Amino acid sequence: MGEYRQLHTDDGTFAVYVEVPANTPAPAVVVLPEIFGINADMRETCQELARQGFIALCPDLFWRLEPGVELNSWSEEEWKKGFALYQAFDIDLGVRDVGATVAMGRALPESNGKCGLMGFCLGGLMTFLTTAREGVDAAAAYYGGQTDQYLGEADSIRAPMIMHLGTEDEFISTDAQAAIKAAMKNRTNVMVYAYPACSHAFARHTGLHYDAAAAELANERTYDLFRRELAGT
Repeated sequence: MGEYRQLHTDDGTFAVYVEVPANTPAPAVVVLPEIFGINADMRETCQELARQGFIALCPDLFWRLEPGVELNSWSEEEWKKGFALYQAFDIDLGVRDVGATVAMGRALPESNGKCGLMGFCLGGLMTFLTTAREGVDAAAAYYGGQTDQYLGEADSIRAPMIMHLGTEDEFISTDAQAAIKAAMKNRTNVMVYAYPACSHAFARHTGLHYDAAAAELANERTYDLFRRELAGT
């Protein structure tokens, strides 16, 4: 069973949901949520990672605005709240918080010292930026909104990274996807995967556009990357 642990930083203290696999020491993976906080979907993602042999850590990205946000029902009210938090979110401070969570993952007594990063939507953008600015051992970004606005930072990415994009993503335009692919084309450490006919959040278990086959393929590619780069298998 997962548990919430407190991460103390110079800026304050925030909660991190942690799942630990049956066998340790193990690599750590920081999981960055969408605009809905550490909800049931993110906890399920962490549980899946633990079953694959990874320690999973999911930080409360919105702790500076409203600690403990958990949106699950996809009602209009919850969507409005999620987007309001997204618009108020300080990306630069968020990268710092993610970096602190990565350091936590490396230092856990259950950890082998390696730490990867994966994220969805807002978390996908934060995965891209944290990999560029802070550094991790491997990263997987799922449909990171606004990533095309930060492609000038692509040259700072040194870790192996994969990016998952649905071709019909309503929040990441065809032009934005083309720009991402062009920026990564000659980077041997970055692979961009396209999932035909998939919309935004195709890997969200409870989402309206969940595509089980695409989600399974994307997740297996992510697990393979982490096994290779974090566990050496």
